[in-house]
Amino acid sequence: MTKGLTMHTDRRQFLAGTAATAALAAAPLRAQIGATPASPLKPLFDGLVQAQLRRSPEGATQLGLDTGANADLRAKLSDQSATARAAAKAQTLAQLGQLEAIDRRALSADEQVDLDSVLYTLRSAAAVQRFDFGGSSYGPSPYVVSQQSGAYQSIPDFLDTKHPLNTKADADAYLARLRAFATQLDDNSERMRHDVGVGVVPPDFILDLTIAQMEKTALPAEQALVVQSLARRAAAKGLGDDYGRQAAAIYTAAVLPALQRQFAYVRAVRRTAKHDAGVWALPQGAAFYPVALRATTTSALSPEEVHRFGLDQAASIGARLDAEMKRQGYTKGTIGERLVALAATPGQLYPNTDAGKAEAIAYCNSRLDAIRGRLPTVFERLPSYKFEVRRVPPQTEAGAAAAFSQSPAIDGSRPGIVYFNLRDARDWPRYDLSTTVFHEGLPGHQLEGGLALSNTRLPLIRKIGSNFSGYAEGWALYAEQLADELGMYADDPAGRIGYLAAQLFRANRCIVDTGLHHYRWTRERAVQQFRDAVGYTESRAGGEVDRYCVNPGQACSYKLGHSTFVAVRDHAKAKLGPRFDLKAYHTAVLRYGRLPLEVLQRVGDAWVASA
Repeated sequence: MTKGLTMHTDRRQFLAGTAATAALAAAPLRAQIGATPASPLKPLFDGLVQAQLRRSPEGATQLGLDTGANADLRAKLSDQSATARAAAKAQTLAQLGQLEAIDRRALSADEQVDLDSVLYTLRSAAAVQRFDFGGSSYGPSPYVVSQQSGAYQSIPDFLDTKHPLNTKADADAYLARLRAFATQLDDNSERMRHDVGVGVVPPDFILDLTIAQMEKTALPAEQALVVQSLARRAAAKGLGDDYGRQAAAIYTAAVLPALQRQFAYVRAVRRTAKHDAGVWALPQGAAFYPVALRATTTSALSPEEVHRFGLDQAASIGARLDAEMKRQGYTKGTIGERLVALAATPGQLYPNTDAGKAEAIAYCNSRLDAIRGRLPTVFERLPSYKFEVRRVPPQTEAGAAAAFSQSPAIDGSRPGIVYFNLRDARDWPRYDLSTTVFHEGLPGHQLEGGLALSNTRLPLIRKIGSNFSGYAEGWALYAEQLADELGMYADDPAGRIGYLAAQLFRANRCIVDTGLHHYRWTRERAVQQFRDAVGYTESRAGGEVDRYCVNPGQACSYKLGHSTFVAVRDHAKAKLGPRFDLKAYHTAVLRYGRLPLEVLQRVGDAWVASA
């Protein structure tokens, strides 16, 4: 789940696309930016891209754009100080003023789509920035430090898996970033002190998760990932042992003390933290939630409307799932109870060991291989790139999402990664894996993002500058449906039950997220909702709820976005009749990259009218 053009940097920022084609990767940055050669948007979009890269060196590295004029970014991390936040707010307003002054009548239809999308991102950023607290994770978060937000949990993995290390210059840049890591930690701690001072305190159970992860991070140098990663990789490249010693010295002198200071403060805050789960309990929380909901879903629906939508969708999908389970002989008990029974059948649960988890990952890769050959039948264009499925690193398993996707470098030097959180293999019965692979990988996030990044018409700011979770997650949920339509469950009836259960789960996300943040549900009630509705274990249900507590609104984007893609397709089928072509539909809705849902609806209507 991505966010761009704001003061925040999170694990999904700059993930609007996946790998580029070789031609795009070889092109200079300036050649990748322009909307059209004569477009009045080009100089403004150029400036937005450059500002975003300078604001997020981590994002520049992740996309492989920390080269040429931006080569210095490889040695930097984003500035998260109060001064930088104030500058980002001012920059957002200045950029808005520039774009709002453009005469739309002078733009082509394509350029109007680009302008509307970038404007939406900036307006959302400005709305969030009016609240002087919080940070970012999968979207605007009220908490700068939590189990899913904060440098302490994001930077070690970034340095280990994203920072390139091929030369002495790369190793020197790593050391510079290690020093900057200590500064980020202290900036995060200062921000947290400010927030706690105005009454924005994470719930006690969120702080418990945060503390558990910090205990695995604030380790001596000989055990610290950020030290051992450099030492190991520098030695493998023949750069000697001195880099490991330098990293240990920097870590011991600067990073570990900053971690320990933050760790001590979080523990102190925990002693007085409350158990209220939703943002309603925070100062300005009742106003913050609708803003976060709109920013992440790009839907104008109110919390009450989203809650009702979730209930209606859950009833409809539940009826389909009930019928499917009865066909497979599961006739007794609630849907949740029957799913628990299915998970307990032989072959559904992998051993809760490293070997068993490796077997689950291998199965996921086999499902990707199985669907690849079917994609040309429903897509006119496919991106060329590589990616792989991995486990979430054990040190961040406690607070990480159940599964998520990360983009590769823009030059293809690093593959895209689909992560599964296998902290407990019992959370992932086999019937639940396939649909998640299709969602995170093909034809989901990796395909949609890859098509955007390799789209030569699309301005670079549109490829890297916006998340639009309603589109991104809506497409990925539509991809799950498409996999079913492609026959991926013809010989796997349990997998088809898993697909429908996943759809039911996303409907319940709308119920639970609005329940927590608008209707004042407790964590316990929210966990029980998932246990009853989709048979989740206590661990998995709890992990989902904890995620929503620090990412208000984002969980609703999946089903809201999915309903938009399906509505556009159904409208096209009704209007075009036998002239409807599925490949053409996919090309139309993927043509512009990620869009706000209201713009996607407009694009779909225009395509139907012209078809």
